[in-house]
Amino acid sequence: MNIKITFKNQGFNKSNENLMLFVDEKFDISSLKKHIPSSEYSFILDLLKIKDTKQKIITFDLSSKRKIILVSFKKNLPISEAENLGAKCYDIFKDIKNLEYRVNTDTIPYESKNLIGHFLHGIKLKSYTFQKYKTKKDKKNIHILAHGKNIPTSKEQIKFNAIEEGTFYTRDLVSEPGNILHPDEYAKRINSLRKFGLKINVYDEKKLKKMGMNTILGVGQGSIRGSYLVTMEWTGLKDNSKPLAFVGKGVCFDTGGISLKPAKFMEDMTYDMAGSAVVVGLMKSLALRKAKINAVGVVGLVENMPGGNAQRPGDIVKSYSGKTVEILNTDAEGRLVLADALTYTEQKFKPKFIVDLATLTGAIIVSLGSEYAGLFSNDDKLSNQLIDAGEYVEEKLWRMPLNKNYDKLIDSKNADMQNINYVGGAGSTTAAQFLQRFILNKTPWAHLDIAGMAFSKYGGALNSGGATGYGVRLLNKLIEDNYE
Repeated sequence: MNIKITFKNQGFNKSNENLMLFVDEKFDISSLKKHIPSSEYSFILDLLKIKDTKQKIITFDLSSKRKIILVSFKKNLPISEAENLGAKCYDIFKDIKNLEYRVNTDTIPYESKNLIGHFLHGIKLKSYTFQKYKTKKDKKNIHILAHGKNIPTSKEQIKFNAIEEGTFYTRDLVSEPGNILHPDEYAKRINSLRKFGLKINVYDEKKLKKMGMNTILGVGQGSIRGSYLVTMEWTGLKDNSKPLAFVGKGVCFDTGGISLKPAKFMEDMTYDMAGSAVVVGLMKSLALRKAKINAVGVVGLVENMPGGNAQRPGDIVKSYSGKTVEILNTDAEGRLVLADALTYTEQKFKPKFIVDLATLTGAIIVSLGSEYAGLFSNDDKLSNQLIDAGEYVEEKLWRMPLNKNYDKLIDSKNADMQNINYVGGAGSTTAAQFLQRFILNKTPWAHLDIAGMAFSKYGGALNSGGATGYGVRLLNKLIEDNYE
């Protein structure tokens, strides 16, 4: 179903149109008298006596062609609740035949900055579906005409649209099957974002070998597809200030390599590139809204396959940093992709901070389920900024420990380190501890393990199941509140 939202300052006066109106938490409709005919006002007043006003959204069929939806806003309504109410309205739209609604923002009962913008943002975010490969598509269109003094400004409309576009692009990438979105195709799609003003550089295998990025190359060497490092630069400031850096794991399909995964649920490993998709979607949204910052996105794109040339358990590789890694398990591949990408990002761009995202460990799902992503960081300020941004947009983070005492679990007898902890326990922490070794110059850094958040089989408040786009809104909020 496609949702189109149009904004106008002036109202409409069609007696047969569908309306969405806003009331307070007590469903006091006295303020609506001037917005609807007196006969309809009396009819709704009578129906409210028998309706369950504990519900925050109530619908009334005034005729076979006219429906009114009342949405209850409480005082000091949090932005996240406004978005969730919008998502619930989308669920109403799914089940009705009326295809056009007028939203009267003059009826909002309380003063609140951009409440209606977030409400409509929730509708739009919940409307996403991935139907690309269905022969019978849902072609239903909903047109929402929002008018009145409380509509978002033009600047706010651009921002909401940019975040939606970035989130949907991330969801699209994560939803694609592995036979379509392999590393070769993925690199081409990122390259196409040049049209939005991003500077793109694609480093193929030949370049990566010359650069010494052997931990990335080792993961992808069993696949017939190429391996790539792709950088995306957005220059929203002309003062040459240090950029904000975002790094993503892009394992387009993860079989586990020679350390083969069990067959059950292996089809889900198409979303092992979700960390990179968040970075790509974020960079697109920053470009669309012309964010007043300098930012760089870096993604490592590989396919982890058990081919005749695949990396073996016991292999030792030299990373871009110069540090050597003993590969004890080829299914601990994401940290190898990120290792080279992190060092390169720090040395090449000298950023203010680095945030990396990855569906890195199953252990984080054991720890936090699908309610929080794991946050590991060497910097309290950056951690607190991320946690606050996550609370605001309800893409929540829980900080997990990093400590030198964990280092002994990844020290190797044969190389500088090994890529897994064979002692057992603390799987997410030892993975983050491994990554931290590739931050060489004490740059503020945070690692987000989003394995439990990137994909949802049952859906959430702002998504209907499948790819969630978790991280795009979180990082946009981080930037907007602290760096623009």
